[in-house]
Amino acid sequence: MTEATIRFAKETDLAEIVELCHQHALYEKSEYDKTGKQEKLKTHLFCDQPHFNCLVAEVHNEVVGYATYIKQFATWDADFYIYMDCLFLNEKSRGYGIGEQIMNRIKEESQKMGCNLIQWQTPDFNTGAIRFYKRIGATSKSKERFFLEF
Repeated sequence: MTEATIRFAKETDLAEIVELCHQHALYEKSEYDKTGKQEKLKTHLFCDQPHFNCLVAEVHNEVVGYATYIKQFATWDADFYIYMDCLFLNEKSRGYGIGEQIMNRIKEESQKMGCNLIQWQTPDFNTGAIRFYKRIGATSKSKERFFLEF
């Protein structure tokens, strides 16, 4: 296990986060346009009432991964939960326990927000992530994700 520092993102991390987002998109076989992303993330993350939370994993003063999450409401449960939008580590940082460190930190932060459930999704071809999620005790449900642009 590599000991990483898991901390909330700072404005000075934005360029590294955008680069990790780009790597994440490529890993998930998606396109990503970096144009304007630093400014948009800054607007939503570093305002009076941030729209989401962002943790980074730092090893030897290098940001090697990130996770973003928000508090949402589940009508069926009549309760709040945490939705983890992204969790990504660069290729050289996988397999050292850093992902589990990030998940443990999200659990801690979730409890502070009064939540005891985290939900997320990953592509079905991301078998490494699926193995990791199952190893830490997560279960899955099959659903289709839809997108409606207007």
